[in-house]
Amino acid sequence: MSDRSSEDEEHIKLGSYEGERNEAGERHGVGKALLPNGDIYHGGYENGKRHGHGTYCFKNGARYDGDYSQNKKHGQGTFYYPDGSKYEGSWVEDLREGHGVYTYPNGDTYDGEWLHHLRHGQGIYHYKETGAKYKGTWVKGKMELAGEYIYTNHRYQGNFVNNRPHGPGKYVFDIGCEQHGEYHKQEQEQGEDTVALDGALKWTPTGITSLTSTGPVKEN
Repeated sequence: MSDRSSEDEEHIKLGSYEGERNEAGERHGVGKALLPNGDIYHGGYENGKRHGHGTYCFKNGARYDGDYSQNKKHGQGTFYYPDGSKYEGSWVEDLREGHGVYTYPNGDTYDGEWLHHLRHGQGIYHYKETGAKYKGTWVKGKMELAGEYIYTNHRYQGNFVNNRPHGPGKYVFDIGCEQHGEYHKQEQEQGEDTVALDGALKWTPTGITSLTSTGPVKEN
């Protein structure tokens, strides 16, 4: 027979707790817990589990402030990561899912849809250093399908595969014209009109179109 009380056993397993309880003695209502690993939680409980709004401070410096359901981050919340990055948005069972904004340590931001902790769906990625943006479709964390790169005075529109433009597309310039062409893998020999991209792709222009004209003019 153990000489430990139920409160002693709870302290060993769940850490110390100050707050409200239900008739069964479970954590229920608002309370503050110091977990055995040094983490601290202050917020709502329901039948012994984190539920409702709360703030969870991790020993490593991370912090979550938002909604909980059955001990999991669920609903709207903000997570501050130890590296200085931050996510504000929707959570589903501890995973980023739905709409949210992620700010990266270098200042880049992603504003869009998430699924299973990854960028997935429609979203905009903003590059702080250059001011450029990618706006389009994401699949399992990568740029895929239709999208566009938006720069200061022009934009590229086309399909993307594995984070890179692929196949036919066009550059639209603010001066009032478009350059049509195609991105493809670099080959041994290239014409003088090709421009290297990232050391692996080539852009081959096929024509220039005035935004007021009826079709592209083939480049010689």
